[in-house]
Amino acid sequence: MARRYLLEFEKPLVELEKQIDQIRELARDSEVDVSQQLLQLETLAAKRREEIFQCLTPAQKIQVARHPQRPSTLDYIQMFCDDWVELHGDRNSSDDQALVGGIGRIGKQAVLLIGQQKGRDTKENVARNFGMAKPGGYRKALRLMSHADRFKMPIISFIDTPGAYAGLLAEEQGQGEAIAVNLREMFSLRVPIIATVIGEGGSGGALGIGVADRLLMFEHSVYTVASPEACASILWRDASKAPEAAASLKITGSDLLELGIVDEVLKEPAGGNNWAPLQAGETLKTSLEKHLKDLLALSVNELRDNRYEKFRKIGQYLEKDSFD
Repeated sequence: MARRYLLEFEKPLVELEKQIDQIRELARDSEVDVSQQLLQLETLAAKRREEIFQCLTPAQKIQVARHPQRPSTLDYIQMFCDDWVELHGDRNSSDDQALVGGIGRIGKQAVLLIGQQKGRDTKENVARNFGMAKPGGYRKALRLMSHADRFKMPIISFIDTPGAYAGLLAEEQGQGEAIAVNLREMFSLRVPIIATVIGEGGSGGALGIGVADRLLMFEHSVYTVASPEACASILWRDASKAPEAAASLKITGSDLLELGIVDEVLKEPAGGNNWAPLQAGETLKTSLEKHLKDLLALSVNELRDNRYEKFRKIGQYLEKDSFD
């Protein structure tokens, strides 16, 4: 079993975890019945873990969203999608490994699945560019979404990126244009689109595959116009003020649900999705099936009109006479 990566605020659980491991070793090496002690310690650890995760600050939620063992796009696809076939290339110049996509089936429904993909270790993260897609990645996504539109397959999108890649070459290849075209074209697609923020949803990199009829979000995921570190650097010229920026940006599921940005916040297991990935996968699958059923009942015109109105409402404000 892979060793769990503990975040700073989880450190109070370290001693309990050590005791539980020691008792398990004792049970393996002897015939002593330690089941009662083990049950008590595991119950206590679960209770403390739940208490910690019920009171996370926005800055701490970012740490959970970026957890290296948090389930990724391909993890979820493998958990609940049958007959998955990955498709490659933008039919122009590249096959960006930071953005994956392909055809699969959820239950009896054929769907197209796309999403950003991070790595599990340094080598894979370098290959996947830490989930930061280049222009070719967004053009690949659009090619696959157009394919889904042509064959009347709903689109399932998984958002997990700190943002689109901001390197010089990406800008020269038209990063902004590639994302802008995706935004425009996704509004015109004739099939249901469901996007889920499974980890970190950052800036235009998230929006490039995030124009959806339903936007879902896991409880400890974050969705933000800019990373708190970037925001703090811009506002205060001090990246160490990222926790203050995180609190002001309203990036958590509860904040975004209240603001009408997301349509549903999915409950996570105590300790986050990395503690019980199969449970997280079942939660997501159930929600996707429910929203797919609702969206498939709508006509093409209803789908596109509702999608347009959904995004027109975001950021609305009332103007007041300056003399009032």
